[in-house]
Amino acid sequence: MTLDFADHRFHLHGAYETGGRTLRVTEVRPLTEQITHFRFAPIDGGPLTAFQPGSHLIIAAGEHRNAYSLVDDGVNPRSYGISVLRRGQGGGSDWLHDNLAVGDLVEVEGPRSMFAPVLNQRRALLVAGGIGVTPVLSHARALARLGRPAEIVYSYRPGSAAHLGDLRALADEAGFGFYEATTVEDTVTVLRERFAAQPLGTHAYACGPAPMLETYLETAAAAGWPQARVHLERFTAPEQDPGNPFTAIVASTGQRIPVEPGVSLLEALLKAGLEVSSLCRQGVCGECRIPVRAATDDIEHRDLVLSDRDKAAGDSMLCCVSRGTEDAEIEVLL
Repeated sequence: MTLDFADHRFHLHGAYETGGRTLRVTEVRPLTEQITHFRFAPIDGGPLTAFQPGSHLIIAAGEHRNAYSLVDDGVNPRSYGISVLRRGQGGGSDWLHDNLAVGDLVEVEGPRSMFAPVLNQRRALLVAGGIGVTPVLSHARALARLGRPAEIVYSYRPGSAAHLGDLRALADEAGFGFYEATTVEDTVTVLRERFAAQPLGTHAYACGPAPMLETYLETAAAAGWPQARVHLERFTAPEQDPGNPFTAIVASTGQRIPVEPGVSLLEALLKAGLEVSSLCRQGVCGECRIPVRAATDDIEHRDLVLSDRDKAAGDSMLCCVSRGTEDAEIEVLL
């Protein structure tokens, strides 16, 4: 008997859904003056897709599509929770604060994982700065569930610490070391002490503002930590220069697309009518990673997602920020 699977749909169960779908707002709770916790659940009360610690959800926030870190451990979720900082710039985060109420419907995608834990780690050092506490809390809750050892460093401004009580309670219950810092000087001191004190086999994870992350990387390097054990997630990227002109060649059609200085490869591809998924447009989320074929020295990688090994391979790039070197030709496998 021959089985025809051409029209068969696998994984019909709701707990495998990660595509675009509608959820209902079940909680809107202020955590600080500028940070609000939102929780979403299925309209029909059905299951949700489990996720790795550190995963994010993409929310349609008015005219914006924003990624927000999930705060739970990811095991058998009945709802998804995010905590959002009002940035005051009229973007998606402001829209959520100004428009969402319990009972409203929102369009979501995911969960998606870009900041997952290393599964064979012996111990974790978790470092959070400001609103960067959200994925760190997810990691901490997962480690507590598994009974794994961890330490947590939380750097925050007094009065602006979301989930501080959650972390304190979790650390007390799970036996984690918990270190708080409310000034730059305290943060530097605590990071130096905790990096120096970790046993072999520890992996470090950090999320927060750019200056704290640079300090985190510098401190880890000074303590002799190999890059493979130092992980981070960024919310924003530094400003980039306009770059040099280059040419993209579409592999499927042979179309040649000039990319001028100050124009991203993503913008050029979209203008040419090609469909490319994108989100942050800053090189920090990985959404616009595309396959390419080019000499490694023809690509100027500007993203904060790909590893050194990925970049050396020369077979992919984040087209929102990375570009070709001067007069290079990059074959885009679209």
